[in-house]
Amino acid sequence: MNYTEFSNRVEKNKPIDLGDILNKSFELFKKTWTQGLIHLLLNFLIVIPISLLVFIPMFFAGLIDARLYEHTEPSILTIMTMFVMVFPAVFLASTFTMLLNAAFFRIVKRIDFNEDEQSASFGMFFTGGYIKKSFVLAFVTSVIALVATLACFLPLLYIAVPLNLIPVIFAFNPELSWRDLVKASFTLGTKKWLIIFGLMIVSAILAEIVGFLLCGVGIFVTMSFVYLPMYFVYKEVIGFDSNDVIGEKFTTNYSN
Repeated sequence: MNYTEFSNRVEKNKPIDLGDILNKSFELFKKTWTQGLIHLLLNFLIVIPISLLVFIPMFFAGLIDARLYEHTEPSILTIMTMFVMVFPAVFLASTFTMLLNAAFFRIVKRIDFNEDEQSASFGMFFTGGYIKKSFVLAFVTSVIALVATLACFLPLLYIAVPLNLIPVIFAFNPELSWRDLVKASFTLGTKKWLIIFGLMIVSAILAEIVGFLLCGVGIFVTMSFVYLPMYFVYKEVIGFDSNDVIGEKFTTNYSN
């Protein structure tokens, strides 16, 4: 699917219902919660080592010079050092979590459509072309979020919807360039902004409430629920093609 076709499907403005999507998400969650827990653990396995790459040098820097973090107002050198160390780590973590998120959406679709188990796996996007594209997407989304934050609170609320759509659009349209992926997310996010924003808020609240009711640690199981409404928004508005399969041609040809 190219961006023009994607945009045309969005413009058809197929109505979607918040309650219907939540009900479908609950039903699918019963089938996918195990994969959701694995998805969360894999994210931890990626984020924690990357975080250690940042904080261990900072820890030893503090041991060498205890005055480094004593000042109420950090020096320019401290700020620059933290910027140089933290931001690359954030981009790196965002890159791999986006690949895992895209794979999780593929696994959700496999379970939803009762497809063969080999049609999707958590490592399916970990190839050179996808990693490069994911890194660019992580950088672009971080810049967009930073600009929106500096422009006060309301723009940040607006872009939260399109940015949350990028992983699911990437999952089912990996052949699109990073520019078209960002454009597609804003096209869909703008058209369905209110209901998607409502789904994001309601699903997050439900996941937290149910998770805490399950002795607190249940939040690790229910966190994956927040992804399912995004999947159903894509399914209802855009839909899936019969040839919607990641093959070798994607890993070899689509690296832009």
